[in-house]
Amino acid sequence: MTDIKPPAEPFFSDEDAVRDGIELLFFAYRDFTAEPDAILARYGFGRAHHRVIHFVGRRPQMTVSELLGILHITKQSLSRVLSELVGQGFIHQRPGPHDRRQRLLELTDEGRALEREVSEPQRARVAKAYRQAGEPAVEGFRKVLLGIIAEADDRRRFETAASGRRRPRTAV
Repeated sequence: MTDIKPPAEPFFSDEDAVRDGIELLFFAYRDFTAEPDAILARYGFGRAHHRVIHFVGRRPQMTVSELLGILHITKQSLSRVLSELVGQGFIHQRPGPHDRRQRLLELTDEGRALEREVSEPQRARVAKAYRQAGEPAVEGFRKVLLGIIAEADDRRRFETAASGRRRPRTAV
């Protein structure tokens, strides 16, 4: 008769490991946002502006409704941020081709330049970390982040995106 042993408890159920992970996220987020925050401050912008610029840059022609669905903020909050970005020439909005009430968003040339300026320090930081960690760690990190995301629809965005492109490479 074979001895049946319960599986060893996984390391991630260790309270200290979980707390260390949370603390690492706090420190990483602080450093991940520090340089972009300083750049945005020169324009009188904050992190909400950065998120809008990022997502509109990643998905040109997205609707205001789609952006609200991603950001999970009120229409009033988005309206304030969008009107500043539109008013200062960073985002162009136009009516939808079939529904004139729909507003499609796209970065202007100035908006694309700002997006590059703000995102470059983050891209460099993530690329360096990916190179240092190696592909298995990058894939593990991706799985951890997907596990933290609460909404299945948000996780599916990345599962769909991953199936349509090459596997992540660490040489960025």
